[in-house]
Amino acid sequence: MISVDGLAVEFGGTTLFKDISFQINEKDRIALMGKNGAGKSTLLKILAGVRQPTRGKVSAPKDCVIAYLPQHLMTEDGRTVFEETSQAFAHLHEAEAEIERMNNELATRTDYESDEYMALIEQVAVLSEKFYAIDMTHFEEDVEKTLLGLGFERTDFNKPTSEFSGGWRMRIELAKLLLKDPDVLLLDEPTNHLDIESIQWLEEFIKTSSKAVVVISHDRKFVDSITTRTIEVTMGRIYDYKASYSHYLELRKERREQQQKQYEEQQKMIQETKDFIERFKGTYSKTFQVQSRVKMLEKLELIEVDEEDTSRLRLKFPPSPRSGTYPVIADGVGKSYDRLIYKDATFMVERGDKIAFVGRNGEGKSTMVKSIMGEIPYDGTITLGHNVQIGYFAQNQASLLDEELTVFQTIDDVAKGEVRNKIRDLLGAFMFGGPEESMKKVKVLSGGERTRLALLKLLLEPVNLLILDEPTNHLDLKTKDVLKQALQDYDGTLILVSHDRDFLDGLVTKVYEFGHQKVREHLCGVYEFLETKKMENLQELERKNS
Repeated sequence: MISVDGLAVEFGGTTLFKDISFQINEKDRIALMGKNGAGKSTLLKILAGVRQPTRGKVSAPKDCVIAYLPQHLMTEDGRTVFEETSQAFAHLHEAEAEIERMNNELATRTDYESDEYMALIEQVAVLSEKFYAIDMTHFEEDVEKTLLGLGFERTDFNKPTSEFSGGWRMRIELAKLLLKDPDVLLLDEPTNHLDIESIQWLEEFIKTSSKAVVVISHDRKFVDSITTRTIEVTMGRIYDYKASYSHYLELRKERREQQQKQYEEQQKMIQETKDFIERFKGTYSKTFQVQSRVKMLEKLELIEVDEEDTSRLRLKFPPSPRSGTYPVIADGVGKSYDRLIYKDATFMVERGDKIAFVGRNGEGKSTMVKSIMGEIPYDGTITLGHNVQIGYFAQNQASLLDEELTVFQTIDDVAKGEVRNKIRDLLGAFMFGGPEESMKKVKVLSGGERTRLALLKLLLEPVNLLILDEPTNHLDLKTKDVLKQALQDYDGTLILVSHDRDFLDGLVTKVYEFGHQKVREHLCGVYEFLETKKMENLQELERKNS
């Protein structure tokens, strides 16, 4: 369906990738993997036609519909949520108007025998056949179903899009793409702004409705659930695996072990050859053999080993000062804005608990965190225990960094003890590897880079209550593994707001469920919580409670 031939991208003297070729077939569900900066998003933009390669070409059939959801986008204001989402069908309304215009022209023209008249009849026939093959009768129902699936309430439908945050506008764009019923769907980090229920709805939609999908995502569970093929972009080339992400990891490990073995054998051979040249370079009888070996080394294609896997790096927290037995006690806590968020929330967080706050966006997870931090007024009482020292990561954490410091200085200022010897390794694990990256000033970093740096800085400070609000949105899979391992080893108390099921699995032992103006405690992990409710996803719980 889509053919990629000899693709190369070069800029600023750097080759991002070269001579890449592959096919996207109907029904392919492809995960595009690779470390940050490898060129995944660039490749997706080229497939979408919004960026041109340096060399090579992308071919697709004329009638192939390609829909692309970038990581960041600007949505126009001026329409309601329902009206903006219905723009997915704007091209059909335009086609209908064009058919009517051509039919009117046929009715008024009299040159029945002319080539132009016959060509017009042909155009009307082709366009009409395409148009009437599409069922437009249920489009309002489809819009409604898609918006509800992506977490909107019916009361949101007639609100202007300008009232919604960037994350919710991203959902509107996603809804429009899905309603276009594209032949190829290109998604760059689609789960970053979705809650657990919406992610699971999207998984189901892609598995049952989509024709071909290429997705970049750092949500391992999502990728494993929807994809059947993995294309890895690494060191300027690609590896194509007809395998899910988890299976790909095993195959990649085997490939890397083989590469390492071949590399070591080649290095041994090179050294032996150099030794031979050095020993006999002045010996007349060996002149031909020496020259032959010199030429061989010059022509030798060196074996490269793919990027080092840093997921084994362990990020060790400083020991946390001992807090009281109950770091947080909430009694009859409630909060309203223009509507009631929750009321009578009562719970006790014990020292050493690792808790997940889960639920749909807007049900009060971040609001409860802000209440615990004393950032907003609320009803009821929240009591912090003896000697509680809080480390808090919010989405605005990045704005609190000192802009004049470099990346390295930011971490160097807080690193203590043995961690000081591993600062460069830690920066590498959080995607600041290399001297250039670590010497950048904070003020030139992107939003995502600042977020990662703020998170790493927080993790190195000695605290006994960590509160993390969506910490994984800007982390790749390896960095998430490093963070998860560190949090599992952490000896303090953890409250985690996250929609990443794979990240929460095996990490948290309690789930606080936010929904229907209540907060309920479940003494289990995230998957046990779903199983206890005898449901496949959190949406079913919502339907039961309704």
